[in-house]
Amino acid sequence: MSVVIEKHLFLPSQGIPNHPLFPLLIYRSVLDAESISGARDFFALFKSRNWGNAWQNGVFPYHHFHSNTHEVLGVFSGRASVGFGGEEGVEKEIGRGDVVVIPAGVGHKALSASEDFGVVGAYPEERSPDLLSGETPVQLSLAHAISLVPIPEQDPVYGKDGPLFAEWQNHSPSGKMGTG
Repeated sequence: MSVVIEKHLFLPSQGIPNHPLFPLLIYRSVLDAESISGARDFFALFKSRNWGNAWQNGVFPYHHFHSNTHEVLGVFSGRASVGFGGEEGVEKEIGRGDVVVIPAGVGHKALSASEDFGVVGAYPEERSPDLLSGETPVQLSLAHAISLVPIPEQDPVYGKDGPLFAEWQNHSPSGKMGTG
């Protein structure tokens, strides 16, 4: 498998803890932009990889993160500029066909979007995310809890042999994958 991915690892940033070990992963043009028939393509792809509790909409226009689960975003239409990692993070343009795997604790915020921007989000093993913002007091126990969120059982795009494992297993404190 020859997948080119962008990786970004962030330090804590003004109330956004970010994940201490796992980098944000951006898979470019996972689905051919011309062949995407809509949100259902990403719903089906993520479901086939056991990423569920899916939703369709946009990205919140404020820095937020999930302390109890990782998240995947699949862009089915339009383009958006999204800030990742808090105020000192990076701004990335994502567009139709792109997938972003966001580790637990990594902040994300829509900065701008085309009128037709559409995204599907999902969580590994059908987890239910909490929703925290940079205004949430980050305590040491929260940062520790984020570091313990397990690696998913499957990469949200490529399944059991996906690049997520090569990128995250090397950073996992236990080296275990899909442990809960």
